[in-house]
Amino acid sequence: MEYTGKVIWITGASSGIGEALAEAFAARGAQIILSGRRTDALQAVADRLPTPSFVLPFETTDKQALPAIVEQAIGWQGRVDGLINNAGISQRALAVDSALDVYDRIIAVDLLAPIWLAQLLLPHMTGRKSGLIVGISSVAGRAGVPLRTAYCAAKHGLIGYLDALRSETEVHYGLKVHTVLPGSIRTEVSANALSGDGSAHGQTDSAIANGMDPAKCAARILQGIDAGDAEILVAEGIEEMIAKLRMSDPVKLFEMVGAMGGQMAAKRDEALAE
Repeated sequence: MEYTGKVIWITGASSGIGEALAEAFAARGAQIILSGRRTDALQAVADRLPTPSFVLPFETTDKQALPAIVEQAIGWQGRVDGLINNAGISQRALAVDSALDVYDRIIAVDLLAPIWLAQLLLPHMTGRKSGLIVGISSVAGRAGVPLRTAYCAAKHGLIGYLDALRSETEVHYGLKVHTVLPGSIRTEVSANALSGDGSAHGQTDSAIANGMDPAKCAARILQGIDAGDAEILVAEGIEEMIAKLRMSDPVKLFEMVGAMGGQMAAKRDEALAE
Protein backbone atom coordinates (compact mmCIF):
# COMPACT_ATOMS: atom_id res chain seq x y z
CA MET A 1 0.00 0.00 0.00
CA GLU A 2 1.31 3.43 -0.95
CA TYR A 3 0.95 6.39 1.39
CA THR A 4 2.20 9.12 -0.95
CA GLY A 5 0.72 12.42 0.19
CA LYS A 6 -1.04 10.88 3.19
CA VAL A 7 -0.58 12.58 6.56
CA ILE A 8 0.24 10.11 9.34
CA TRP A 9 0.40 11.33 12.97
CA ILE A 10 2.55 9.23 15.30
CA THR A 11 2.83 9.69 19.06
CA GLY A 12 5.86 8.45 20.96
CA ALA A 13 7.75 9.08 17.73
CA SER A 14 11.16 10.02 19.16
CA SER A 15 12.42 6.45 19.61
CA GLY A 16 11.59 2.76 19.51
CA ILE A 17 8.50 1.57 17.67
CA GLY A 18 7.29 5.11 17.00
CA GLU A 19 10.54 6.15 15.35
CA ALA A 20 10.62 2.96 13.29
CA LEU A 21 7.02 3.49 12.16
CA ALA A 22 7.82 7.07 11.14
CA GLU A 23 10.64 5.81 8.97
CA ALA A 24 8.52 2.99 7.53
CA PHE A 25 5.55 5.20 6.63
CA ALA A 26 7.83 7.91 5.22
CA ALA A 27 9.58 5.31 3.05
CA ARG A 28 6.18 4.71 1.46
CA GLY A 29 5.65 8.40 0.78
CA ALA A 30 3.70 9.53 3.85
CA GLN A 31 4.08 12.95 5.39
CA ILE A 32 4.67 12.51 9.10
CA ILE A 33 3.54 14.42 12.19
CA LEU A 34 5.97 13.50 14.96
CA SER A 35 4.78 13.86 18.54
CA GLY A 36 6.33 13.18 21.91
CA ARG A 37 7.75 15.21 24.77
CA ARG A 38 11.36 15.66 23.58
CA THR A 39 11.50 18.26 20.83
CA ASP A 40 15.19 17.71 20.07
CA ALA A 41 14.74 13.94 19.70
CA LEU A 42 11.68 14.42 17.48
CA GLN A 43 13.58 16.88 15.31
CA ALA A 44 16.44 14.39 14.95
CA VAL A 45 13.95 11.85 13.57
CA ALA A 46 12.38 14.48 11.30
CA ASP A 47 15.77 15.39 9.87
CA ARG A 48 16.27 11.81 8.65
CA LEU A 49 12.90 11.39 6.96
CA PRO A 50 12.71 11.58 3.16
CA THR A 51 9.27 13.26 3.17
CA PRO A 52 7.87 16.45 4.74
CA SER A 53 7.40 16.24 8.49
CA PHE A 54 5.99 18.37 11.28
CA VAL A 55 7.37 18.23 14.82
CA LEU A 56 4.46 18.64 17.23
CA PRO A 57 5.60 18.05 20.83
CA PHE A 58 3.05 17.77 23.63
CA GLU A 59 2.23 15.91 26.82
CA THR A 60 -0.35 13.26 25.95
CA THR A 61 -2.07 13.51 29.35
CA ASP A 62 -2.62 17.29 29.14
CA LYS A 63 -6.31 16.94 28.39
CA GLN A 64 -6.98 20.67 28.28
CA ALA A 65 -4.27 21.28 25.67
CA LEU A 66 -5.31 18.46 23.33
CA PRO A 67 -8.04 20.22 21.31
CA ALA A 68 -5.59 22.92 20.23
CA ILE A 69 -2.93 20.28 19.48
CA VAL A 70 -5.38 18.41 17.24
CA GLU A 71 -6.21 21.64 15.41
CA GLN A 72 -2.49 22.22 14.82
CA ALA A 73 -2.10 18.70 13.46
CA ILE A 74 -5.05 19.07 11.08
CA GLY A 75 -3.95 22.56 10.10
CA TRP A 76 -0.48 21.50 8.94
CA GLN A 77 -1.72 19.99 5.66
CA GLY A 78 -5.44 20.47 6.09
CA ARG A 79 -6.09 16.91 7.21
CA VAL A 80 -4.87 13.92 9.20
CA ASP A 81 -5.24 10.64 7.33
CA GLY A 82 -3.90 8.34 10.03
CA LEU A 83 -3.30 8.35 13.79
CA ILE A 84 -0.82 5.94 15.35
CA ASN A 85 -1.32 6.01 19.12
CA ASN A 86 2.05 4.63 20.21
CA ALA A 87 3.11 6.66 23.26
CA GLY A 88 3.07 4.60 26.43
CA ILE A 89 4.73 3.60 29.66
CA SER A 90 5.13 0.16 31.24
CA GLN A 91 5.43 -1.25 34.77
CA ARG A 92 7.80 -3.53 36.65
CA ALA A 93 6.34 -4.19 40.11
CA LEU A 94 4.03 -6.60 41.87
CA ALA A 95 0.58 -5.21 42.64
CA VAL A 96 1.16 -5.50 46.39
CA ASP A 97 4.13 -3.15 46.06
CA SER A 98 2.58 -0.65 43.64
CA ALA A 99 1.34 2.73 44.81
CA LEU A 100 -2.03 4.01 43.62
CA ASP A 101 -0.26 6.83 41.78
CA VAL A 102 1.38 4.22 39.53
CA TYR A 103 -2.07 3.09 38.39
CA ASP A 104 -3.18 6.68 37.82
CA ARG A 105 -0.12 7.46 35.71
CA ILE A 106 -0.08 4.31 33.57
CA ILE A 107 -3.82 4.30 32.89
CA ALA A 108 -3.69 8.00 32.01
CA VAL A 109 -0.83 7.54 29.55
CA ASP A 110 -1.68 4.13 28.07
CA LEU A 111 -5.48 4.23 28.00
CA LEU A 112 -7.06 7.63 28.53
CA ALA A 113 -4.60 9.65 26.43
CA PRO A 114 -4.99 7.55 23.26
CA ILE A 115 -8.76 7.52 23.71
CA TRP A 116 -8.84 11.32 24.06
CA LEU A 117 -6.73 11.84 20.95
CA ALA A 118 -8.78 9.42 18.86
CA GLN A 119 -12.02 10.98 20.08
CA LEU A 120 -10.87 14.47 19.16
CA LEU A 121 -9.87 13.33 15.66
CA LEU A 122 -12.99 11.25 15.12
CA PRO A 123 -15.28 14.03 13.81
CA HIS A 124 -12.59 15.00 11.30
CA MET A 125 -12.25 11.43 10.02
CA THR A 126 -15.93 10.51 10.04
CA GLY A 127 -16.71 13.76 8.26
CA ARG A 128 -14.33 12.78 5.47
CA LYS A 129 -15.45 9.12 5.64
CA SER A 130 -11.81 8.12 5.61
CA GLY A 131 -9.14 7.50 8.19
CA LEU A 132 -6.73 5.10 9.82
CA ILE A 133 -6.52 4.64 13.59
CA VAL A 134 -3.87 2.31 15.01
CA GLY A 135 -3.44 1.62 18.70
CA ILE A 136 -0.24 0.04 19.98
CA SER A 137 -1.44 -2.27 22.75
CA SER A 138 0.64 -5.28 23.82
CA VAL A 139 0.63 -9.03 24.32
CA ALA A 140 -0.04 -7.89 27.90
CA GLY A 141 -3.25 -6.35 26.57
CA ARG A 142 -4.48 -9.81 25.67
CA ALA A 143 -3.08 -11.82 28.60
CA GLY A 144 -2.51 -10.74 32.20
CA VAL A 145 1.12 -11.29 33.22
CA PRO A 146 3.07 -10.67 36.44
CA LEU A 147 4.63 -7.30 37.35
CA ARG A 148 2.26 -5.42 35.03
CA THR A 149 -1.19 -5.15 36.63
CA ALA A 150 -1.59 -1.45 35.78
CA TYR A 151 -0.08 -1.90 32.33
CA CYS A 152 -2.28 -4.92 31.58
CA ALA A 153 -5.38 -3.04 32.76
CA ALA A 154 -4.63 -0.11 30.44
CA LYS A 155 -3.66 -2.22 27.43
CA HIS A 156 -6.68 -4.53 27.83
CA GLY A 157 -8.85 -1.41 27.96
CA LEU A 158 -7.29 -0.01 24.80
CA ILE A 159 -8.13 -3.20 22.91
CA GLY A 160 -11.74 -2.97 24.10
CA TYR A 161 -12.04 0.66 23.04
CA LEU A 162 -10.59 0.02 19.58
CA ASP A 163 -12.70 -3.09 19.00
CA ALA A 164 -15.86 -1.14 19.85
CA LEU A 165 -14.74 1.86 17.80
CA ARG A 166 -14.14 -0.40 14.80
CA SER A 167 -17.65 -1.79 15.10
CA GLU A 168 -19.10 1.73 14.90
CA THR A 169 -16.92 3.29 12.20
CA GLU A 170 -15.74 0.66 9.70
CA VAL A 171 -18.86 -0.03 7.68
CA HIS A 172 -20.60 3.34 7.48
CA TYR A 173 -17.67 5.75 7.81
CA GLY A 174 -14.99 3.70 6.08
CA LEU A 175 -12.44 4.02 8.89
CA LYS A 176 -9.76 1.39 9.34
CA VAL A 177 -9.05 0.60 13.00
CA HIS A 178 -6.18 -1.72 13.92
CA THR A 179 -4.93 -2.99 17.26
CA VAL A 180 -1.26 -3.99 17.51
CA LEU A 181 -0.04 -6.50 20.09
CA PRO A 182 3.77 -6.35 20.28
CA GLY A 183 5.80 -8.70 22.41
CA SER A 184 9.33 -7.78 23.51
CA ILE A 185 10.74 -5.15 21.17
CA ARG A 186 14.27 -3.79 21.60
CA THR A 187 13.36 -0.35 22.99
CA GLU A 188 13.71 1.65 26.22
CA VAL A 189 10.32 0.44 27.48
CA SER A 190 11.78 -1.57 30.36
CA ALA A 191 14.24 1.09 31.51
CA ASN A 192 11.46 3.72 31.48
CA ALA A 193 8.88 1.47 33.17
CA LEU A 194 7.53 2.49 36.57
CA SER A 195 8.60 0.69 39.72
CA GLY A 196 6.23 0.27 42.62
CA ASP A 197 6.96 3.72 44.02
CA GLY A 198 6.59 5.42 40.66
CA SER A 199 10.31 5.84 39.95
CA ALA A 200 11.87 4.62 36.73
CA HIS A 201 12.79 0.95 36.70
CA GLY A 202 16.11 1.93 35.14
CA GLN A 203 17.00 -1.53 33.87
CA THR A 204 16.57 -3.31 30.57
CA ASP A 205 15.05 -6.77 30.95
CA SER A 206 16.82 -9.59 29.13
CA ALA A 207 13.66 -10.24 27.11
CA ILE A 208 13.68 -6.63 25.90
CA ALA A 209 17.44 -6.60 25.28
CA ASN A 210 17.06 -9.71 23.12
CA GLY A 211 13.76 -8.62 21.61
CA MET A 212 12.70 -7.90 18.07
CA ASP A 213 14.33 -5.03 16.23
CA PRO A 214 11.94 -2.04 16.05
CA ALA A 215 12.35 -1.83 12.27
CA LYS A 216 11.18 -5.44 11.92
CA CYS A 217 8.27 -4.69 14.24
CA ALA A 218 7.28 -1.66 12.14
CA ALA A 219 7.47 -3.70 8.94
CA ARG A 220 5.16 -6.33 10.40
CA ILE A 221 2.71 -3.66 11.57
CA LEU A 222 2.51 -2.17 8.08
CA GLN A 223 2.15 -5.67 6.63
CA GLY A 224 -0.83 -6.24 8.93
CA ILE A 225 -2.38 -2.91 7.99
CA ASP A 226 -1.93 -3.72 4.31
CA ALA A 227 -3.63 -7.08 4.85
CA GLY A 228 -6.55 -5.45 6.65
CA ASP A 229 -5.92 -7.37 9.88
CA ALA A 230 -8.01 -5.88 12.69
CA GLU A 231 -5.58 -7.28 15.28
CA ILE A 232 -1.87 -7.47 14.47
CA LEU A 233 0.19 -9.77 16.70
CA VAL A 234 3.89 -8.92 16.56
CA ALA A 235 5.47 -11.46 18.87
CA GLU A 236 7.61 -14.56 18.75
CA GLY A 237 8.29 -17.60 20.92
CA ILE A 238 6.59 -17.82 24.30
CA GLU A 239 5.04 -14.37 23.95
CA GLU A 240 3.27 -15.35 20.76
CA MET A 241 2.11 -18.54 22.49
CA ILE A 242 0.79 -16.58 25.48
CA ALA A 243 -1.29 -14.29 23.29
CA LYS A 244 -2.78 -17.21 21.38
CA LEU A 245 -3.42 -19.30 24.49
CA ARG A 246 -5.65 -16.56 25.90
CA MET A 247 -8.08 -17.36 23.12
CA SER A 248 -7.54 -21.10 22.62
CA ASP A 249 -6.81 -22.46 26.11
CA PRO A 250 -7.16 -19.83 28.85
CA VAL A 251 -6.96 -22.39 31.67
CA LYS A 252 -3.50 -23.47 30.50
CA LEU A 253 -2.45 -19.83 30.25
CA PHE A 254 -3.68 -19.02 33.76
CA GLU A 255 -1.72 -21.98 35.15
CA MET A 256 1.42 -20.88 33.31
CA VAL A 257 1.39 -17.23 34.36
CA GLY A 258 0.20 -18.22 37.84
CA ALA A 259 3.34 -20.30 38.31
CA MET A 260 5.47 -17.38 37.12
CA GLY A 261 3.73 -14.90 39.41
CA GLY A 262 3.89 -17.27 42.35
CA GLN A 263 7.66 -17.57 42.03
CA MET A 264 8.05 -13.80 41.90
CA ALA A 265 5.84 -13.26 44.94
CA ALA A 266 7.72 -15.93 46.90
CA LYS A 267 11.06 -14.27 46.10
CA ARG A 268 9.66 -10.95 47.24
CA ASP A 269 8.52 -12.36 50.58
CA GLU A 270 11.81 -14.17 51.10
CA ALA A 271 13.72 -10.96 50.53
CA LEU A 272 11.51 -9.10 53.03
CA ALA A 273 12.05 -11.82 55.64
CA GLU A 274 15.86 -11.60 55.48
